[in-house]
Amino acid sequence: MKLNELRDNPGATKTKKRVARGPGSGKGKMAGRGIKGQKSRSGVAINSYEGGQMPLYMRLPKRGFNKPNRKSFAVVNLGLIEKFLAEGKLDAANAITEDALVASGLVRRKLDGIRVLAKGEISSKVTLQVSGASKSAVEAVEKAGGKLEIIAPATKNEAAAAE
Repeated sequence: MKLNELRDNPGATKTKKRVARGPGSGKGKMAGRGIKGQKSRSGVAINSYEGGQMPLYMRLPKRGFNKPNRKSFAVVNLGLIEKFLAEGKLDAANAITEDALVASGLVRRKLDGIRVLAKGEISSKVTLQVSGASKSAVEAVEKAGGKLEIIAPATKNEAAAAE
């Protein structure tokens, strides 16, 4: 076999439809765009335009609200904390703070704080200091003999002053 004998499998490739290339192409003359008008011309975007009529998205009632100053927390599950303790990436002897979680690679960044959820099992006796936790996560840590302290997340002014 030589390079010039290489062929793709039959039916594997399909040639592109070339519009406006004469009547034999099947899409000649107007290129399938019809005659005149806005839609026949290039560079036109008319999504949701209804010819001057009030568009549907403006006629319908609006619902919901996005709180402008809402907090977004990084989420950590108890099962992952236990896994990182077993691998030696976290130290159960010391209190596990948010900075320790970031340094271990368990959380990429703190955002407005770190919140612990109860997914997975924890058997190690640990002291966690985080911005938030679910009730079931607090119960699971205390059941394992540990302690989960909820600290107030630093405000933007405090964080700027610390740096």
